[in-house]
Amino acid sequence: MTAQGASATTLTIAAASVLMFAACWANAARLLGSARALRFVVIAVGAGWFAEQMGSTHGWFFGDYHYTDVLGPRVGNVPFVIPLMWFALTYIGFVMANLVVWHAPLDRAQGLGPAVLLSFLAAMIVTAFDLGSDPYFVFVLKAWVMVKTDGAWFGETVQGFLGWMFVAFVIIAVFRLSSRGPAGRVAGAFTARHALVPLGMYACGMVFQMIYGHPLEIRSIAPFAMGIPLVCAWAGLQRWRATGGVVA
Repeated sequence: MTAQGASATTLTIAAASVLMFAACWANAARLLGSARALRFVVIAVGAGWFAEQMGSTHGWFFGDYHYTDVLGPRVGNVPFVIPLMWFALTYIGFVMANLVVWHAPLDRAQGLGPAVLLSFLAAMIVTAFDLGSDPYFVFVLKAWVMVKTDGAWFGETVQGFLGWMFVAFVIIAVFRLSSRGPAGRVAGAFTARHALVPLGMYACGMVFQMIYGHPLEIRSIAPFAMGIPLVCAWAGLQRWRATGGVVA
């Protein structure tokens, strides 16, 4: 990749990441209320940065790797867009898991059990996205370099996906467990139209992998790995819409 190509790629990724982050934060503020949305952002960005910093310096969670300059400016060893994406993806997983299980974007379940179950499902949804995105970022964009290049997933290590599961689970579980009790006042009515925002972002990620996924096998894997939870969440959305479809 030429310097000019790398620069254009960096600007495109940075712009897309910031827009996705902002859209998810605005969506979360409408669903959860501004205070809880901010709490989700702080937990996800903070934990995401810590996990990536420890990963890129000590090999924790994801295996040994280091970032290149493709993703732009860094905070420590971590490009600033990476923690933003941890929030966006975990928020999307949070909403989709609720739609799958509760047929609503926001659950009212109390107790440790439901929080753990929903957090685990949401982490699986997030990691399904990573199955196709990681090889693309490593082998096409060259956004980071893995020390071990002969892993069991198209050169990627399985440890990386376990790390995604663990970190995503921790982010969502901490948010859920810190948000027990009444839902509180939200910024405004959250309707089925608003719920389409996180689902649409996840669908766009799936379509991108189906068209540009690398290696070629990813293009066949994506519609199943990401399509199954997406269809289930869509069915939950339709059920919620049929029962009124408003969180107020």
